[in-house]
Formats: sequence, C-alpha cells, structure tokens
Amino acid sequence: MFLFQNISAVDWLVWLLVIGALIGLNELARANKWIALILFILLPISLTLFLWPTTAGAGSSTGTWFHWVKVYSALAGCLGFMAIRFIPKLQHNKWALAFPPLILSITILEAVTRDFQVTNLHGMIDGVFMNGGPWNVMNGIAGIINIITISGWLGIVISKDHKKDMLWPDQIWPWIIAYDLWNFAYVYNCVGDHSFYAGAALLISCTIPAFFIKRGAWLQHRAQTLAFWMMFTMSYPTFVTNSSFAVQSSHSSAALMTVSAIALTANVAVLIYHLYRIIKFRRNPLKDDVYAGVGVHDEVLDETKLPKTSTKHASLDS
Repeated sequence: MFLFQNISAVDWLVWLLVIGALIGLNELARANKWIALILFILLPISLTLFLWPTTAGAGSSTGTWFHWVKVYSALAGCLGFMAIRFIPKLQHNKWALAFPPLILSITILEAVTRDFQVTNLHGMIDGVFMNGGPWNVMNGIAGIINIITISGWLGIVISKDHKKDMLWPDQIWPWIIAYDLWNFAYVYNCVGDHSFYAGAALLISCTIPAFFIKRGAWLQHRAQTLAFWMMFTMSYPTFVTNSSFAVQSSHSSAALMTVSAIALTANVAVLIYHLYRIIKFRRNPLKDDVYAGVGVHDEVLDETKLPKTSTKHASLDS
C-alpha cells in the first residue's frame, strides 16, 4: 500500500479488535466513576512502579520524553474531566471550564514540538525509524492552526443522565475531522511504524463514539481512549514494532508529504470557516460559542435541555 507495507488479513482483524477494545474500555469508564478511578489512578500507579521502568526505558520505542509526558497528560486530562463531570461546583467555575480546552491545546503543542523536532532526523532513533523533512513543518503548522480554531472555551456543559458526560457543543465535526487528519499525520511523520494502530485505530476509536454513541463528548472520548492506548503501548511497546501484528510504514517521502498536505489543507479550511463566523457574527472564541446556531451545535445543547438562544458565556473574571 501507499502508506504502509504489507497488511495481512490478520493485521486488519487485530486492528478492528484494537478499535473495539478501546471503545469498550471507554464505555466502561463512562459507565461508573469508581471503575474510572481504578482505571485512571490505581492502574497507572501500579504500572509506573512495577512495569514501565522496564518496558519503557531508554532505548525502547516508548522511552522518549514525549511518550512519558503523553501518558501522564492524557491521564491528567481524564481525571480533570472527571472532576468537572462529578463535582457540581466546578461545573459553574469558569476557570475549571477553561481546563479542557487548555489541556487539549497543550497536548497538541507537545505534538507540534515533536513534529518540528523530527524535521532533521533520519534513520533509527530510540527504536523508531525517522524520515524527517518539510512535511513535518507543514504538519506542525496544521497543528498550530488546530489550536487557533479551538472555540467555545467556556461553553462546556454536563449531560443530565447518570453518566454525566462532558459535552462541548462548539467542538463540531469539521474541527474533529481536521484534528484527526492532523494527528494521524503527526503519528505517521514521527512514529510511522506505530501509525497503523496509534494513528488510525486510536483516532477512529474516539471518533466513532463522538458521532454515534455520545455526541458532543469527543474530547472526553479522546482523552480516555488515548490514556488506555498509551498505558498499553508503554507496557507492550513491541506490539506495534516487532510483534507478528506490527505493520510497518512505507517511509515514503511522497506518502509523508501527502498526509501532511491533506492535514494542512483541512485545517486551513476550518480556519477560514472559523474566521468567517467570528467576523460575521462578531463572536469572541474565548468567551462565545462560535458555532451557536449551527445544527450540530444546537442539537448537543438540546440533549442537555439547556437554552440554545444565548451565544455568550460569562468571562473568566466572573
């Protein structure tokens, strides 16, 4: 294939099983807060003390600073989101509501930093084959645009059912797709031999729930599936590199350029639409819902039985 080397029928089956497992674990964490606390606190503490120093040490494919930062930032996101979901006082605290967009921005910036860092790297580095080039710069720019187009910073609400999902109405599907394309390009650029699973499967595992299980909760789905994947890959790094199920990237410069160009194009398109709505409707993306009045935005608010007539949110000073 253009993006990858040979993919067997067994590889595709395992790929589907990974997607199914991540979706299932995400639903398990959504179902009960006590189960979620075990999965996001007790489990990673045990892994940090007894397993990861061996499996994710120096020289392994997950032994870089980025992987360690990524697993803990994903877990911090899960726990922070749980606090917002289950502590009523935080649901009306403007600083708390700004936390999800902030940690999302930080995690994107981490990846952008790594993309730029890989630009001049070539060959096997920390157990991963690198083929750096201008595509890393292109995708780094796409990631910066993805941060710029985050909106509705104070518009997060909590669902009224027992699962108390964290809903972000202003995070509509064009932004999610642009994020997915950027993030796949990042993984393909920087850890290409992981990207069949850590790129495509992981992204699909949070996008399916966002579109078909619980709309508006994409960031919650993303944080939880990412945390589960990072804990797994830190524990079993050879799964995506040396196991019988590993799928290698083609490491083709043309493929790298193509996925980065698609990601950059998609994010520029979202930026144009984003600026159009800001200018036309005089919206402040830090305080207002930029996409209020758009069907997918208002449908999420309808599900929470909240009024959709107001497009304004209180400022951080309130």
